[in-house]
Amino acid sequence: MQVNQNTEKEPNTWLLLNKLKTYVWRYKFGLFMAICGMLGYAIVDTFFVYQIKPLIDDGLTKHDAQVLYWIPFVIIFIVFMRGVAHFLSDYFMSWVGTHVVMDLQLDVFKRLIGLPHSFYDKKSTGDIIAKITYDASQVNEAASSSLIALIREGATVIGLLGLMFYQSWKLSLIFLVLGPIVGVAIGIISKKFRRASRGIQGAVGSITSSIEQTLKGRVEILMYGGQKVEEARFTKDSDAVRKNNMRLVRIGAIGSPIVQILGSLGLAILLALATQPQILNEISTGAFTMMVTSLMMLLKPLKNLMQVNNNFQKGVAACQSLFAIMDEPLEKDEGTEVFPEKLTTGLQFNNVSFSYENDIPVLKDISLNLPLGKTMALVGRSGSGKSTIASLIARLYDVKSGTITIDGKNIQEYTLKSLRSNISFVSQNVHIFHDTVANNIAYASNEKYTRDEIIAAAKKAGADEFIVNLSEGYDTVLSEDGGNLSGGQRQRIAIARALLRKTKFLVLDEATSALDNESEKIVKDTLKNLDYECGVIIIAHRLTTIKEVDEIVVLEHGSVLEHGTHDELMSNKSLYYYLNTQDISEKVS
Repeated sequence: MQVNQNTEKEPNTWLLLNKLKTYVWRYKFGLFMAICGMLGYAIVDTFFVYQIKPLIDDGLTKHDAQVLYWIPFVIIFIVFMRGVAHFLSDYFMSWVGTHVVMDLQLDVFKRLIGLPHSFYDKKSTGDIIAKITYDASQVNEAASSSLIALIREGATVIGLLGLMFYQSWKLSLIFLVLGPIVGVAIGIISKKFRRASRGIQGAVGSITSSIEQTLKGRVEILMYGGQKVEEARFTKDSDAVRKNNMRLVRIGAIGSPIVQILGSLGLAILLALATQPQILNEISTGAFTMMVTSLMMLLKPLKNLMQVNNNFQKGVAACQSLFAIMDEPLEKDEGTEVFPEKLTTGLQFNNVSFSYENDIPVLKDISLNLPLGKTMALVGRSGSGKSTIASLIARLYDVKSGTITIDGKNIQEYTLKSLRSNISFVSQNVHIFHDTVANNIAYASNEKYTRDEIIAAAKKAGADEFIVNLSEGYDTVLSEDGGNLSGGQRQRIAIARALLRKTKFLVLDEATSALDNESEKIVKDTLKNLDYECGVIIIAHRLTTIKEVDEIVVLEHGSVLEHGTHDELMSNKSLYYYLNTQDISEKVS
């Protein structure tokens, strides 16, 4: 969804540039070399124009052979030095720019993976991807090519103006009038360009989201004939990008004619003033030719500076977007306690209530007790709060009221790292990484586990039987999100990933929903005969899978309706009995 750009607050440009400066300043040597090249380029161009005066006054007018002799060598030297300066400025500024963008992207990425889970409830994945890719590329443009032109062309303008004032300050006074006019024009265009750039950022985020949504939902699109719907959505988003780009082109195209008109006006005034007798008597033919040449040469750097300003404003808007992410508060982690190696009690929910940002209660006064070595199942209709309980245990969200304790200590007192390293979580949406099977099972802990331990975990999850038949076995590289595996195979790898870690608590959020009966039996037997003490929470999709658990908790509208063993709940003839006897367990999430 595109952001309404009119409501966005204008950024503090100097504050943004000050933040960007800290990144650029890390590469002082490259920046110094680039600036030397830029200034050298401007000096060489100014020196070239300065040679027009002796060439005309001495070489051509006075027929000084010595001047005509050395001028060709000066030109060759100027061209050579111009090339050296051009290389230094372009190479080293690009070197600085690419490093700055890499550092920015890394910092944004590190910030993203450190943000609370709730941040992603409000942001589309496509918009976030666009920030790291498109916005970062705009910063690269501002930090490299724009800065090159800004310093190089700016120094050239200063050099040529200085040369003109040196030759005739009276003729050059016209720039004291034209300068403020150019400045005001650039200021107005800059503001419009920055707003248009933010419009493009929102549009690019929308089109990235559209592509991502289409690729992830390709099966639904094919099965429900949604090609036309997605085509229309993509066309709308693509047209928004096109319109915003044309808005940039329109604004940018206005700048060049303004500069050229003002430059031509300056030239006309200069020529008119030069016809005055008092001026003609003070300036030689060579000096006047040099001033006219300087003025004509000013048009190109002034035009480039206008274009630089456009790119610079894109970079400012991109910086605003990237630094906005880096200013987001990190996931709250005020815990100081390290999770104990041995627990004496288990997990308790004490009058826990929770709601998301819409303030609609999801959990109401929930109290649960899961001792170590026991298994608890959470069942209920869709939307009753089962998955929310699983998220609260791992502190993907924090409770609104009440407490969750482990070994009698509030889980918020444990550091996030030590808490989560003792909880294995298998969600209903299994994610497979683009890596080998073995690395997927031992994700982020490859050096901690041996190949034998990985295989043992796969066997417990019923995954070994299909893994050994893959082309490279455990070294088979899986495609993105496990596209070359079935849903049941992806689930078994995720369960093996959880079992490998032998954590204190294991949460299975509909983790067996895609398994066949044989694979499900293997997992059930494994959970019954774990070789380590572990509290297990199973969020059940099929109620037949939880008959033998130690306690079943039935949730309804975010509250505990009933709890007990399978036989006890069946004898109560309440919701659990209804869900079993009516054979609607496939509708339970």
